Amino acid sequence: MTSDIRRVGVVGCGLMGAGIAEVCARAGLDVVVHEVTPAAAEAGRARITASLERGVRRGKLTGADRDAALDGLRVTSELGELADRDLVVEAATENEKVKTELFAALDRIVARKDAVLASNTSSLPVMKLGMATTRPHQVIGVHFFNPVPVLELVEIVPSLLTSPQTQLRAEEFVTSVLDKKVIRAQDRAGFVVNALLVPYLLSAIRMLESGHASADDIDTGMTLGCAHPLGPLSLADLIGLDTLKAIAEAMYADFKDPRHAPPPLLLRMVEAGLLGRKSGRGFHEYAGTT
Repeated sequence: MTSDIRRVGVVGCGLMGAGIAEVCARAGLDVVVHEVTPAAAEAGRARITASLERGVRRGKLTGADRDAALDGLRVTSELGELADRDLVVEAATENEKVKTELFAALDRIVARKDAVLASNTSSLPVMKLGMATTRPHQVIGVHFFNPVPVLELVEIVPSLLTSPQTQLRAEEFVTSVLDKKVIRAQDRAGFVVNALLVPYLLSAIRMLESGHASADDIDTGMTLGCAHPLGPLSLADLIGLDTLKAIAEAMYADFKDPRHAPPPLLLRMVEAGLLGRKSGRGFHEYAGTT
């Protein structure tokens, strides 16, 4: 089966949205990316351009590949420009109110009656997003992993109301057009990967918080002792401590398991703006990122 999805919209052009837009543009699709202001849209296009340039420098792309991707990409601050899309992927901040309002707006705007409305949420219930629309059977979770151009995994998460046809179209698009690997998850907070990963990361934060070991020793223990490519605190910094907090809170709300509750240290760091790599400091410091 060949995917019928050729026009893609992406809402949000932060780290995840930019990565999703990039892989879609590199696949030869017509891509429109929405950001909330013209300045944010310009910054988003610059983020995608910089990533494509890195791909050229590293020999992963040719100059012609980069130019073709940029030619197929448009960044806008007008949500109405997503009206003709076959698929829209929401990649906004991990906030239920923001996401449900966006889905309600997309429901009004996206004209194609069988368009797939997807969310890149890492923890929020897909059902709640679907119920913000008049077409919950066309709403599905399509959860990419960071960095999107590098990691091949995508979690496909249908709600109880998602139609089999929507799930089939989403899976076909991810596998045949984007050439990524799909795993299927139930619509429960954390899905598959974060349901396993987040308690581990929170345990590492509690270990640091209790004085059991230093951040460097915790990370070195897991990289050299368990052959993990990144230690848990470095990985938390990469994810973003605000994002980790939001995922943990969503999982705790769903399961009421104390292992999912954000540790006080994580809460204080987010309050202080120490968000990891994107702020220049989290459990470790990162030169040149602020």
